[in-house]
Amino acid sequence: MSNIVLVHGAWGDGSHWRKVIPIIAKAGYTVVASQHPLTSLTDDAETVKRLAESLEGQTILVGHSYGGAIITEAAVKCPNVVGLVYIAAFAPDETENLGELLGRTKPPTGAASLYPDKYGFLWIKRDLFRASFAQDCSEEEALVMAAAQKPTSGRCFEEKPTTVGWKKLPVWYQVSENDNMIPPETQHFFAERMKAKTISLHTGHASMASKPDEIADFIISAAKELL
Repeated sequence: MSNIVLVHGAWGDGSHWRKVIPIIAKAGYTVVASQHPLTSLTDDAETVKRLAESLEGQTILVGHSYGGAIITEAAVKCPNVVGLVYIAAFAPDETENLGELLGRTKPPTGAASLYPDKYGFLWIKRDLFRASFAQDCSEEEALVMAAAQKPTSGRCFEEKPTTVGWKKLPVWYQVSENDNMIPPETQHFFAERMKAKTISLHTGHASMASKPDEIADFIISAAKELL
C-alpha cells in the first residue's frame, strides 16, 4: 500500500489540507493528515513518526511551513518513509533552528502579526491573519483559519533537528513566491541546498489552500516516482 502523510505547520491543523486530501485519495493513495500539538519539534516529530509507523507500506511525508522541520526530523526514524515533499516549508540542518533561518533576511511582513501569550505560545493576530498567512484565500476561508488557529510554542522555533531526512531521501520543494511568512528567498535557498525538484507558484503562504490542484498534482508527481 502507498501512503502520503500531510503535516501541517504552525498555527494550523490537519484541516489546512482539506482541499488537497480528496484529490490525492482519488488518485489512489492512502492519505492521512497529522494532528500534532505544536509544543516542540521533538513532540511534533514524535507524533508524525507514530502516524507514519501505523501505516503499512511505503510512505511520503509532506510538510507545510514549520511542518518541513517536522518531516526533516521524523523521516530518518521511520523506515517506511521513502521521500519528502516541502510545501513553502522550512528545511533546517542540524545546526539551525527556525529563528536563525528567518534571520537570513529582513523579517517577512507577516512577522508583525505575531504576538506571544504569557505561556510562551505565539499567535497570529486574527485581524491580520489573512494578509499574513492566507492572502490568496477567500475572506471566509481565512476567517475560519484565523478562528481555529492553534497557538505554537516558541520552542518550535528554538529546537534544532537531531537528524536530517533531506540528506538521505529524495526531496521535492514548492516555493510560494508571494509568501509573507517565510521569505521566498529563503525558500529558494532550501530548495537549492537540498537539490530538490522544485516548482514555484505565485501565491501566499497557505498554498495548499489557495492552489490545491497544483499542490496535489505536485505531491502526486513525487508519489508516482517513489511509490
